[in-house]
Amino acid sequence: MQPASSSSNTLPVRIGALIFSLVLNACGNSLCITSNVGSGIWTAAAVNMHAALGLDVGLLLFIVGLINAVTNQILIRRIDVPRFVGEIIFVLFFSYFVDIFTAAFTLIGIPKLPWLIRMLISILGVSTFCVAISIYQRANIFMHPNDDTTNILRFMYLKGNATASQLIDFMPPIIIMSITWGFTHQVLAVNIGTIYSFFMNGILIETADRLVFPKLVHNFKFKH
Repeated sequence: MQPASSSSNTLPVRIGALIFSLVLNACGNSLCITSNVGSGIWTAAAVNMHAALGLDVGLLLFIVGLINAVTNQILIRRIDVPRFVGEIIFVLFFSYFVDIFTAAFTLIGIPKLPWLIRMLISILGVSTFCVAISIYQRANIFMHPNDDTTNILRFMYLKGNATASQLIDFMPPIIIMSITWGFTHQVLAVNIGTIYSFFMNGILIETADRLVFPKLVHNFKFKH
């Protein structure tokens, strides 16, 4: 699978897709958070770093995003200031919407639902944010730094394989949680939702590429 030229979709279409998917991503992550049956693996890593270091989870997620943004500059082998700034802006807006949705879902009582229902909600949350990732990766204006990492790996290094790029991207948080376990002797925020995310993220993203807004093609292109 080869990325398409950026002329494949008009800029207004891509901007609309970005805004919609940013909000959708925050909604999906908030479903995982409030259901409390496992978070995405990077979020789980932040929770475990919080347990080991005592720093705020939100701050840790921002620091991780910042490190991802710097890593992306290395992976694309050039300095791209607009890309870097855009990713930081995305993280800020994403965090804002996560707070809004988490408060709303808590208010309507999701954390108090029976475990089985919360498990299904967690799976729905993972599936939702995977669809969102597919959309804003295809729009490719700017995105969460971590998802840009997988996008770069997918098209510049792995011949379009979304599953392989997701699995490689999961290695750092697994290493982080292994290290924090050495200090805390526990692994937090890992449950059914995390396991589902680990095995299904790449598959769900590739499926969404084909089925959700299929006319929105990948606008990723190489720059040398």
